[in-house]
Amino acid sequence: MRLLRAGALDLEATEMALREGMHQVGSRILEKLLEVGQPKLDSSQTVDCGQGHQARWLGWRPKQLVTVLGPIEIRRSYYYCEVCGVGLHPHDRQWDIEGTGLSPGVRRMMARLGSKESFEEARLDMGELAGVRVVSKQVERVSEELGQQVQGWVAADLAPDPVAKFYIAYDGTGVPVVSRETEGRKGKDGPAKTREAKLGCIFTQTGVDAEGRPQRDAESTSYVGAIETSQEFGSRLYAEAERRGSTQAEAVIVLGDGAPWVWNLADEYFPTAVQIVDLYHARQHLANAAKLIFGSVSGSQAEWLQARLNELDDGEVEAVIGALGRARPRDVAQQADLEREVNYFRNNAERMRYADFRKRAMFVGSGVVEAGCKTVVGQRLKRSGMHWTVRGANAIMALRCLILSGRWEAFWESRAAA
Repeated sequence: MRLLRAGALDLEATEMALREGMHQVGSRILEKLLEVGQPKLDSSQTVDCGQGHQARWLGWRPKQLVTVLGPIEIRRSYYYCEVCGVGLHPHDRQWDIEGTGLSPGVRRMMARLGSKESFEEARLDMGELAGVRVVSKQVERVSEELGQQVQGWVAADLAPDPVAKFYIAYDGTGVPVVSRETEGRKGKDGPAKTREAKLGCIFTQTGVDAEGRPQRDAESTSYVGAIETSQEFGSRLYAEAERRGSTQAEAVIVLGDGAPWVWNLADEYFPTAVQIVDLYHARQHLANAAKLIFGSVSGSQAEWLQARLNELDDGEVEAVIGALGRARPRDVAQQADLEREVNYFRNNAERMRYADFRKRAMFVGSGVVEAGCKTVVGQRLKRSGMHWTVRGANAIMALRCLILSGRWEAFWESRAAA
């Protein structure tokens, strides 16, 4: 090992050598700690097998275990139930190593890295940053297993403090999946290649800035999401909103892009909430209408569009609808498309009273969930060449939602207490 370079100490090589040495010492200490923690036993000792029978102690069994300090060999007590015909290692459950050769600490590292980067990159970082050697398939398997546990985890959180405004925003984004996950599904141009992941984010607001604009409370955003039906997602979103204290808020606001499924869920799960169409999406629909009416970009189009945008900002939706109703597209075949835009504003009129919402110091944009779709889903699940199973995508999404919601440590504390 190169500890000297050009007659001087090679600091990097020395650091790595010392780390390896300390890990070796630590692994031996860990072996002893686990051995000391086990009582002296004999064949008269029994434990409940879990099926109401008594399993008898037959001796010790070795086990190879990869830990954050390196590989170790431990011995643990072995019991056998003659009625069930099965053997038991009670300490495996106690130490959270049942059915695995990876310690809880190693699995924690794997899941965190696996939720952020490709499983191969996670494997390389485990070796480089922690000195732990694993294979990429192990990272994938552990990440998915823990992600599934996260999906079923319900924490007993403390009752949250009441807040002035409680926001619920949600949207969908496509995730590339393997072909068997899209059988029988149609895409825009032929068979579907993606499945829609629904993402919800919840945040709170207790104040405004110096100019009277709403301010999101720091570190108040939490996320939930999965590839699932609207009904399943609605139940998931409602559970998170209830956990966060929606029932104690002075006002609950649902932000969405105007799609019918968004408001159907809002009506079912948050019937008393204020519903607001994201202003950016409403402006996009106006821009689309202007193209249908005027065709190519022109001065007339820009002037007409600016007048409608001003009306929209003032919450004068009826004026927008009237202007759209009087317009006729140059291409008669596009009349149906224009009518759809008219219906968009007609159906969402009460959700577009932006001047009133601003007077009430409410957010009128769903930028938080738009950013969440990129951060939670896009950065990990939509990288070049990736194709997921629904099971795998949901597991990774659960991990990312947990971490980005600031609940990673709470999850591991709950596992330790179980």
